[in-house]
Parts: sequence; structure tokens; C-alpha cells
Amino acid sequence: MLATNGVFYPILGLASCAAFIYMSFGDLAWDIGTHVRGPEMSFVGRNGTRFTVDGKAFYVNGWNSYWLMDQAVEEVSRPRVRAMLQAGAKMGLTVCRTWAFNDGAYNALQVSLGHFDERVFKALDWVIVEAKRHGIRLLLSLANNLEAYGGKTQYVKWAWEEGIGLSSSNDSFFFDPSIRSYFKTYLKTILTRKNHLNGIQYKDDPTIFAWELMNEPRCMSDVSGDTLQKWIEEMAAYVKSIDKNHLLTIGLEGFYGSTSPPEKLNVNPGQWFSTVGSDFVQNSRVPEIDFASVHIYPDQWEVGAGLDQKMKYISRWLTSHIEDGDKELKKPVLFTEFGLSDKTKGFDHSHRDVFYKSIFNIVYRSARKGRSGAGAFVWQFMVAGMQEYCDDFGFVPEERPSMYRLIKKQSCRMAKLSYGKGLLKTRFGKLCTE
Repeated sequence: MLATNGVFYPILGLASCAAFIYMSFGDLAWDIGTHVRGPEMSFVGRNGTRFTVDGKAFYVNGWNSYWLMDQAVEEVSRPRVRAMLQAGAKMGLTVCRTWAFNDGAYNALQVSLGHFDERVFKALDWVIVEAKRHGIRLLLSLANNLEAYGGKTQYVKWAWEEGIGLSSSNDSFFFDPSIRSYFKTYLKTILTRKNHLNGIQYKDDPTIFAWELMNEPRCMSDVSGDTLQKWIEEMAAYVKSIDKNHLLTIGLEGFYGSTSPPEKLNVNPGQWFSTVGSDFVQNSRVPEIDFASVHIYPDQWEVGAGLDQKMKYISRWLTSHIEDGDKELKKPVLFTEFGLSDKTKGFDHSHRDVFYKSIFNIVYRSARKGRSGAGAFVWQFMVAGMQEYCDDFGFVPEERPSMYRLIKKQSCRMAKLSYGKGLLKTRFGKLCTE
């Protein structure tokens, strides 16, 4: 009867078309239809030692899931990315730090010098769109000092194999003109990439909180720090020449180097750490660098120390760098990695609660006083079924209720500093009153 009145056929045709699109393009069709659901975002800016959004202070409670792009390449693993972003949003987290590089490894973004895999780029496009849907911003790291996912070692290997490299030393990544030129090609390709899902170039997308030049850069062949300093100055200026919208950081661990005064060198975990070729204050002073980054790993630095001793040390470590941000740099400081190993002798999960709470409290007190400590990022979060990607610092937040509550509480404290009485009108309103 419906078919005879001329109404059913158009509806049937539309339904058939929708079914064909979904069957033909699968998850991509869903992505195209849903990317507009995310909240509107403005770029994060900086006013002195504070981050700002639309003129209001913006404080960070964040986490690391380096694997987002890699897991988004295959449809079978893509739900892990969505689950992780959903979990982050439920805890009130605002920024996720993740890799926007994969050089020559499995699912490589850059398969050889200056050549990119469009399939992997589309995965990164999807990560950015999905993050926006969940109200999460991304701190995107652009290279690795370590060999994981290629890193500077892969650049040097490629240049050496092509006969253009000056040296087979990993540190030639920083001083070889040919390699620096190829890294600039990569930077330009990333910054000007047009997202195939929303048509927005990365440099114009406020979902990206900031760029990070390199994860934990070290140039141990030049303990003076001059080689790394020149590389930072050159690459920071180049990024800003293309992208004037986004904030930029280096990715430092926070060690004090050869130009630091004795009282700062004494804050290092040991004398050796001043010889890795980086220098926290000098590196972070570069004008194009908008905020400083610091990592916190007392298990690796204070080997054999008890929990109380580690706690005293990290308090000194955080306080020192916040003072640097206030007095020397006049820029925000983010603690972009921190973790406590579950392989340490006598480890108990309650130790992480104590450790995390201490870091959160120091950061919160700094933010509340308008000082430079502006946020911290847990290393690292996983979702269930990712054991092969987990190291001795990673965990699934939902599997640790006390930790889950602690992280959520910190998110709400930081959000209240940002929004004040207007908190209830934001996405944090319901979250922070439950």
C-alpha cells in the first residue's frame, strides 16, 4: 500500500543509498558524518606564565597515549583510540600528548626521506577529528630522540644509505645540513597537511594544543649544548614561519646543562645528567618556544631510593622548574611525562597514588597562585587488551579506581581555576558535581 502512494520509494532510495555508502566506506562514512559533533574550540594562547583560551586562563590535566596514530591505521584497532579518548573525557582530562611521527617503522607515516604514506596520514586526520569530538586537545610530538618509531636514528640511516650523510653518528641529525633540510620537509608536510575529513590544515586546527619538536632531545656528542641549542633555534623559527597559530615546545626532560649555575646543577639527579647536551633554561629561552617541558622519573634517576626519598626529590625537582618558569623564562611549564615503575622492588599500587597526588598538589598550588606550573601529563594510559604496548609505567585507568578518582579530582580543581563560577555551564559542570 505504501508503495502505491508514491511516498515509500524516495525513502527506500535514501535508505539504500545510505546503506551503500556505509558498506562501501565503513568507518570513514561514520567519521565524515560525525566530525562536526565536537565542541567549538579556540586556539590556546599564552599570556606570560599562563595559557589562555578566549581570554581566560587555561590549565592542563593531561595524559600520554603515544600510540593513537599507529592504532588508528587499522580499522580493527581503531576502536581503542576512541575508547581512550572517551575515557580521557570522562576523567575531565583536557590534553593528550601523542606521536605525530613514525619514521620507517611498521605503519610508518614517513616511509623514506620526504615520502609519506597517505593511509597513515588519514589515520592521523581521524585521530584529530575524534579528539575534537570528545573535547580533547592534542600535544603532537614531531620526532623521537630514541629509536622507537624510527627517531633521529632513522633519519641518519636514510641519509647515510643515500650517500648524503656527513656521519653515521645519531647526533648528526642535529648538525648535518642535509638531514636538517629533510626534517624541515617533514615539518612543512605536517604543518600544511589538509585533513581529509574536515578540510582544515593542521596549522589552522585549534584541536591541536601545541607542537613538540622532539621527545627528550639529547646531543651527547656536544656537552656544551651548542649543537642542540642551534638546532632548536633553527627548527623553532622554521615552525613559526609556517604556523603562527599554535604554541610550540621543545620536549625536554628538564636537565640543567653547562650554562646553569651550581645551585641548579645540584638539582639534577646526578652529575652525569649535565652532560647530555641539553640545558633546560638556555634551551627554553628561545623566543619561538612558548612553554617549557619537564619529565619526572624518580625510579630511573634515584635508583634504590625509597618512596619517601623519591617524594622529597621530586618536590625539589618540580619547585625548581616552576621557579625557572616564573623568574627566568616567564613562560608556562608543563610536566609532560611523569610515572612510577611497577618493576621497582617493593612496588605497591598505593605508591602511585601517593606519587601522583604529590605532583598534582604541587601543580595545583602553582596554578592557583598564578605561577608558571600549568599542568602535568601521566605516562601512560592504555585501554584493555593492549598489554603488548604497555611498559612498566602504563596502566588502564578504569582498572585502578583510587587513581581514577584522583585524576578526576585534579581535572575538576584545574577546571575550577579556569572557569570559576562559570564551571557549571561547561562540560565540567556535571562531571565535577557527581
